[in-house]
Amino acid sequence: MLDIKTYHCNIDNSTLLQYDINMENSELKIKTFKKPLRIFEKSGTVIPENSYYVFLEGVVNTDGQDIKTMIDRGRYFSMFAARQSGKTTFLESTRRQLHLDKTYIVILLSFQKYKNVEKEIFYSLVQDDIYTQLSRRLKEIGCDKLDSVSGFLEKHRIKDHISFTVLFEELNRILLFKKIVILIDEFDGIPQNELENFLSSLRDLYLKYKSEKQKALYSVGLIGIRNIAKLVVGGVSPFNIADHVKLPPFSLQNVRDLYAQYTEETNQPFTEEAVKKIYEETAGQPWLVNRLGTILTVDVKPGTIDPIDTTDVEKAIRILLFERNDHFDNLLEKVKLYKETFVEIVFDGVEYDPNDANHSWLEQYGLIKNRDEHAVVSNNIYKNRFLKTFFKEVSASVDPQVRKYILPGDRLNIEKILSDFSRYIGQIGAKAFYQKENPYERTGQFLLTAWLYQFVKDGEGELRYEVPSGLGRMDILLVYKGTRYIIETKVKRFESLETLLKEGVEQVSGSYLQPENVEEGYLVIFDIKTRVGNEFQPRYFPVGTRRITAVVIGIGKR
Repeated sequence: MLDIKTYHCNIDNSTLLQYDINMENSELKIKTFKKPLRIFEKSGTVIPENSYYVFLEGVVNTDGQDIKTMIDRGRYFSMFAARQSGKTTFLESTRRQLHLDKTYIVILLSFQKYKNVEKEIFYSLVQDDIYTQLSRRLKEIGCDKLDSVSGFLEKHRIKDHISFTVLFEELNRILLFKKIVILIDEFDGIPQNELENFLSSLRDLYLKYKSEKQKALYSVGLIGIRNIAKLVVGGVSPFNIADHVKLPPFSLQNVRDLYAQYTEETNQPFTEEAVKKIYEETAGQPWLVNRLGTILTVDVKPGTIDPIDTTDVEKAIRILLFERNDHFDNLLEKVKLYKETFVEIVFDGVEYDPNDANHSWLEQYGLIKNRDEHAVVSNNIYKNRFLKTFFKEVSASVDPQVRKYILPGDRLNIEKILSDFSRYIGQIGAKAFYQKENPYERTGQFLLTAWLYQFVKDGEGELRYEVPSGLGRMDILLVYKGTRYIIETKVKRFESLETLLKEGVEQVSGSYLQPENVEEGYLVIFDIKTRVGNEFQPRYFPVGTRRITAVVIGIGKR
């Protein structure tokens, strides 16, 4: 018997066909691109019949119990996650899983549009949702208590938190051996004047029936972008009886499985390197993973069984970074509220502080996360997208002519660039560097990086920040027409200038220039003790065959 062999040929110079020829029985099997049956979802709940779907892994409480286990044990829980991170899809999936058991009656509510409604309207809307879903499920499972429940629901109206409590106390009496689970999405939208009453009612129901095995309201889950378990109303936390659950991003295996579904439908594979690249750049953020899937298969490499590789991924990321969409627009409005903190985190990897209000909000919006006790931007795509926006704001205020900084051989006159940047700082003043009395650690580095962005924004090179190199991380690496320029920034506070210069020169020379095999480096020191606008002459430090140019820029208040 001959081995199966694989041959490739071009048909009409356009369609790549893959032939699997079984020489034993002379059967010819042809693999061609097939039109996909589903899409990569970018808005709303993922419906598995219409969109590629994976079940999130690692959704557990602090005891390591998954959602199914918590619900089976009658636990109440709160889950917070940023919008478009897959929480609604997860809730729908949980309902489908639980409804395989006729014991469970899962009711999904959403408070997204309720924030400004009056109390009576709020409870009326809640009633409509609960009654409709409860009746539908009882009919679906053929419950013999349907008539009794229907008779009660016709008479009982939910008008406030007291009548809400009465509803479930009565259902506890009627619906024996059934378990109602209420999952409330977008809980942040609850009318604020009903927050305490509503949470207190849930808490009272939990405590009253905690020890009973037979109870109609068996489990409750509140889902929102805020950590509901930490809410304090009237000096106490009315929902402190709940387990806390955080919705994780896609794992690498999730990303792999999602794209494998597309491959199974179309015969177009993703290379393992491409999958890993997408995971690294998105950190598993579900919306980004799905959007890149669409761009790759619709815009970059459509209608073929040619594998999607890392080069394709890089093209797709560039398209995504410059695209207008609601996801980025919504996040931009949030990041602008905490711009200084966001910038500081990008450039410094500051210590994560769960009690810091700015850190808390940025985390709840999905913009930052805690990694090894440091606050970092959630993924590289968010970092690059929003920094570019801020860079453009700086570029709009002063637009230097790039040509005047070009030396023979297409080299940049970095010394002149830094000199003009110092004058720019003198123009904008010290206000940009301060919040109250304290200077932002990385504002100068951000403004300098934004200034340098003008030399690469038209595709002439690339700009990187916090780049691993040698024994540390370079603050700024500018690559212009093949030449690399390394720039380190420092903030002078209380140490002497000479000490800081000595340390900076040693760092640039030993940690960066030597490993990168670059002959020239630059050190920029922002001095809070020198008034803004005061100019210093550059200083030059030869180190063997290499040279470091140091520039001091005053950022002190006038």
